[in-house]
Amino acid sequence: MVDTLIAKRHLMANKKQTLVAMLGVTFGIAMFILMISFMIGVNQFMENTMLSSTPDIHIYNDIKTDYSVSIAGDYFKDKNLLVSVRHPKPKQVNLNIKNASGILNNLRQDPTITRVSPFLSTQVFYNYGPVQINGYINGVNIIDESKIFDLRSKMTIGQPEDLLNTDKGIIMGRGLANKLNLGIGDMVTLTTPAGTSMSFRVVGIFAIGIGTIDDTRSYINLANVQQLMGKDRSYITDINIKLVDNKLAPSKAGELYKKYNYKSDDWQTANSSVMASNIVRDVLTYVVSITLLTVAGFGIYNIMNMTIKNKMKDIAILKAQGFSGHDIVRIFLSQSLFIGFFGALMGEVLGFLLSYALSRVPFPHNDFISLKYFPVIFNPAHYLFGLVFGVVTPFIAGLMPSIRASRIDPVVILRG
Repeated sequence: MVDTLIAKRHLMANKKQTLVAMLGVTFGIAMFILMISFMIGVNQFMENTMLSSTPDIHIYNDIKTDYSVSIAGDYFKDKNLLVSVRHPKPKQVNLNIKNASGILNNLRQDPTITRVSPFLSTQVFYNYGPVQINGYINGVNIIDESKIFDLRSKMTIGQPEDLLNTDKGIIMGRGLANKLNLGIGDMVTLTTPAGTSMSFRVVGIFAIGIGTIDDTRSYINLANVQQLMGKDRSYITDINIKLVDNKLAPSKAGELYKKYNYKSDDWQTANSSVMASNIVRDVLTYVVSITLLTVAGFGIYNIMNMTIKNKMKDIAILKAQGFSGHDIVRIFLSQSLFIGFFGALMGEVLGFLLSYALSRVPFPHNDFISLKYFPVIFNPAHYLFGLVFGVVTPFIAGLMPSIRASRIDPVVILRG
């Protein structure tokens, strides 16, 4: 009790020093909360954007043309001649998945898989009057596709189910529809590289928030794309998969590749550059934040040193009156902990207010990113970490000066 009273008197006697030290911790914690809330929010937004356009696992037929065999080589193979063919023409290959129905049935029975969506993708030309734009169409079962990518929340006009209610309907990306000046009910003609054409009616417009997708992609019923390409009902080129736990995607993709011998890409591999940038931002955030808190700790260390130097006679008198070294440590360490604890609390409040203010700042209008406000995540774990670090740093900063103060010889000090 006496230790606490003496510590309080010391703090109140040097109000400016106490306030400066406390503000150092406050701004260090506040900047930590603001930075980590914003950076984690950015990472979460980037991951959500990835998952809105990338399935957990994507299975497709990755065919590579073999140029090691040629007709000329087969013709001259028994004549002891060296045959060299320059710039051979690739042979026609089919990119479809063989035994697709059997694979789909097996995948739907897998307990680790929640949704399977087969589709047929092809390059097309969008023709509307004199305008012609190159892009892609995905022939899908729209209900399955919508549940994998949450397409309903990405629709700016119409609903995914509208594709089922319209004969030869099409759902277009917002950028593509704007370039063609198309709206609901307008007709657009699609032409494949093979030269076949078919007209479709616009029934919906979506905006994922990634320009390369919104400017080129459209969704059509799978049967319509098969008809447009002149293929049968079993012809599909890709399978999208959604897992119960998408963290299992890398191992599951390897398992599916071994089982079906088709290329299986997990979402982390497909977006490795984005994942790497997320890690870099996380490390940068923690490095800068811990640096700020450490600097605040050194500020407290310097102030405690100054306090002890100015209180040499007081310490000597206390020890002469019977205070032990442990009592002296408790007196000055309690001052440091007081500064750290209340500085951290004020930093938590300031950090929350700054983070909330940032979360209400409108994001600049951008056709490529569907974002209304700056992304900020309010995670209680960040505040708990900030509070603990805000107390531990001043504790360490005050411990060494306190120990040094406890070792002072009162006789030497009083003799001057």
